[in-house]
Amino acid sequence: MAGNSQRRGRRLTPKAGAPKGTGGKNKDSLAGRGRTLPADERPWHKAYSGTEKLPQRTAWKQDKERRAAAEEGRAPKIGQPGTKDTTWGKGGGRGTPTTKGRGGKPAGRGGPRVAPGRKANPAKDSPELLVGRNPVLESLRTQVPATALYTALGIDVDDRVKEIVRTAADRGIAILEVSRAELDRMTGGVLHQGVGLQVPPFAYEPFDDLVAAALEQAAPLLVALDGVTDPRNLGAVIRSAAAFGAQGVFVPERRAAGITATAWRTSAGAAARVPVAQVTNLTRSLKACKDAGFVVVGLDADGQTDLYDLEAAVGPLVVVVGSEGRGLSRLVGETCDLTVSIPMVSDVESLNASVAAAVTLAEVARRRSVEV
Repeated sequence: MAGNSQRRGRRLTPKAGAPKGTGGKNKDSLAGRGRTLPADERPWHKAYSGTEKLPQRTAWKQDKERRAAAEEGRAPKIGQPGTKDTTWGKGGGRGTPTTKGRGGKPAGRGGPRVAPGRKANPAKDSPELLVGRNPVLESLRTQVPATALYTALGIDVDDRVKEIVRTAADRGIAILEVSRAELDRMTGGVLHQGVGLQVPPFAYEPFDDLVAAALEQAAPLLVALDGVTDPRNLGAVIRSAAAFGAQGVFVPERRAAGITATAWRTSAGAAARVPVAQVTNLTRSLKACKDAGFVVVGLDADGQTDLYDLEAAVGPLVVVVGSEGRGLSRLVGETCDLTVSIPMVSDVESLNASVAAAVTLAEVARRRSVEV
């Protein structure tokens, strides 16, 4: 017979396809992610009125709105934290959440309500993994609180590693031996030299205590960073501050680097010895230093005073280092008593923030040693 109409196993019915209008095999991707949460249930919104702990960022937004409303003579447009039950499960009368996880089981039961599809940011108060032999050793020597010590299998043991393990054992810190690949994963590929110390979040010094402690010294010296965002620069500045006798460093809370594992490592452990404070408003803090008797000096490539002519170096001094790109901000520059430039013989436009800080602190230390 012509054709294949009599072949065995031929299809007698039309081939089944995806019904039109259903999305076919990708129909699950068209499923809704749940209702959009109202503003008073979003932890990141200034109108948040939930019962969970108020995030620091949200508290700052609400406080900013209160100040703006007070200046304009109107009611603040913010929420009332603690007045709206935003937890799943018992007590709130909300029943079972609509968002489901694997196997159709409800997701998020008993925890805070997070908008479906939005990834929660990691908590700022989560433990840090401090890496590098010098930072870990210095932290253990200065009694920095720690919960666990990780060492890589087959690590090249030297005197520092021996002291690290011995000190951790004496303090009752758990010592865990892991593969180098696992330690690489835990540190995100950062050079760890075979050791990692799990420490709680960095304990910043209160700014007022930082200033008071500096004034108790014969030659008060503080360093302020104006918008330095690279934690490696922060760590390097802290290391220079420790080397040249500064009593502390203070940085803004927002839009600036904080003490992370990277900053710890770059400081080579100096962050365990030099107090670091976070301030809400850098300009206001510099004014407070001036009221306390400090001379505030800002580093600027176009500064009015040459570093080698800085006579104020022998008295109470605050050295302000600008950010990596724009240098000193306008308000901070206007707050400084002096702007200082570092003389250079080549056509290099400017120095790295941490290098400029080191050069300035070294010159301040030299002048002070001559005066003594």
